[in-house]
Amino acid sequence: METIFGNLQGLKSSQLKQLQRLYHQRIPGDRITTPEFSQRLAAISTELNQPVCAYLNRRGQVIRVGVGTPRQTQIPPLELPRYGAERLSGIRCISTHLKPEPPNESALTAMALQRLDALVVMNITGTGFTRRGGGAAGYVKEAYLAHLTPQDSRALMTSLAALKLGETQVQTPNWHISPPLSLDMLAQQDFLDLVEGLEQEFQREFIAQEVDADHDRVLIVGVMTNELTLQRFQDTLLELASLVDTAGGDVLRTVQQKRSRIHPQTVVGEGKVQEVALTAQTLGVNLVVFDRDLSPSQVRNLEAQIGVRVVDRTEVILDIFAQRAQSRAGKLQVELAQLEYMQPRLTGRGRTMSRLGGGIGTRGPGETKLETERRAIGQRISRLQKEVNQLQAHRSRLRQRRQHQEVPSIALVGYTNAGKSTLLNALTNAEVYTADQLFATLDPTTRRLVIPKAETGEHQEILITDTVGFIHELPASLMDAFRATLEEVTEADALLHLVDLSHPAWLSHIRSVREILAQMPVTPGPALVAFNKIDQADSETLALAREEFPLAVFISSSERLGLETLRQRLAQLIQYAVDSQ
Repeated sequence: METIFGNLQGLKSSQLKQLQRLYHQRIPGDRITTPEFSQRLAAISTELNQPVCAYLNRRGQVIRVGVGTPRQTQIPPLELPRYGAERLSGIRCISTHLKPEPPNESALTAMALQRLDALVVMNITGTGFTRRGGGAAGYVKEAYLAHLTPQDSRALMTSLAALKLGETQVQTPNWHISPPLSLDMLAQQDFLDLVEGLEQEFQREFIAQEVDADHDRVLIVGVMTNELTLQRFQDTLLELASLVDTAGGDVLRTVQQKRSRIHPQTVVGEGKVQEVALTAQTLGVNLVVFDRDLSPSQVRNLEAQIGVRVVDRTEVILDIFAQRAQSRAGKLQVELAQLEYMQPRLTGRGRTMSRLGGGIGTRGPGETKLETERRAIGQRISRLQKEVNQLQAHRSRLRQRRQHQEVPSIALVGYTNAGKSTLLNALTNAEVYTADQLFATLDPTTRRLVIPKAETGEHQEILITDTVGFIHELPASLMDAFRATLEEVTEADALLHLVDLSHPAWLSHIRSVREILAQMPVTPGPALVAFNKIDQADSETLALAREEFPLAVFISSSERLGLETLRQRLAQLIQYAVDSQ
């Protein structure tokens, strides 16, 4: 039996049968609709006293019937045919409307979200007589034909704002609304010619705007809650854009919302979800990134309504780590973090994960594919955990050997991209990979550094270790997976906390690093703050940093400024750390 969508409450079985019979109608392929089909839809709508929508494919077959407006009966994004930014969906909507007015914002937005070939809105009115068998008859007073037009999304958002102000007859450059048409005039429209012409225009625009196919086209969504200041919120969004860029994505736009609390199902409100979906469809986005961790159910709900893949900040960071890991230890820790992140999210993979395994001997009672996958991941996590423990033990033995040789050690810590690897190279002539990217370093690198002794001025050797950069709200899974690496921080005699003074959020970075250090199971040794990239900082920032941190060192690793002073201060730091033990 054919499914009827929308609001079916109170409908009689005879009315449902009338709606179901619409599925057996067929429209000529080159016509948008016919007067007969339109009048039949109007008659049913009048009897129900509700709007009715029929969705047809390009062969003229009715594929969906719904009771309600185009917004209420729209096809979920994940059920729409797959199409590119240069094509329409191959589906048109013929809808009835009980008020004499052009298509409203809601209907036009539904058209854009589904990327419909066309939207026909027919205003109907009663005839004053009753049909055979009862029920008021109705006829189409006038009809409007709307379709998308290729344009950038800024004009679309402007048009939405105009519609919200009540300018219902605004001619926008993103969709075209015809003047009122009779059914005969509507039936004379060459539908295939219209669609082919539109898709040729979309194709030309797509080619002109196309970016590297290897890069994700990304829309960022940020939510500002009461506990965040405006500056902190803006810094978070800028940092997320940098993370996406480092991961290889192109950020096309950022959508923001201010809320007193997070929506439990979709993080943002229903209206904002629709705006995100519309923006994603308009810009040809294939990935939406949220600025906070999402639960598995939130990801499922958002993907169902937006129609493209949705990830959170943690998943972006994990992707960067997977790209950056070079050593066996690094790859091991990244895989462990990814699996621990993935395990509770298996249920988001849809119905395929809840079916029983296929093949002889697997049918009937037994493990579902979801349970099998979850068990396999659990076993893999256990194996990786053992290997991480072995790695941890190996690093511990190396540290004990160094301590037995009584070589003092310093760990370089700091926010990601503060310049730690560049400083290590400048101090020790190492050749550690450096780049103006977040998380360029994942694997710790230890080098010997010669510094003067604090008391005698004689030369002494110390070990300095470059560690993975920290970030605001470092995911717990990464903290756990990288504990073998982070132990280099807790086991060092002292810390050199490097700060990028040229970054607008340098004070926030200092707080984030200190918060992460405070969460470590073993309290790290004393720390010296060194402000890096002073050649790129303005005089006001330098003055503020000197006032707030009078004991800090000011350097530029790339320009080799202040390095001699830094060596002397490191000697004093080591002497203080040794005396304190």
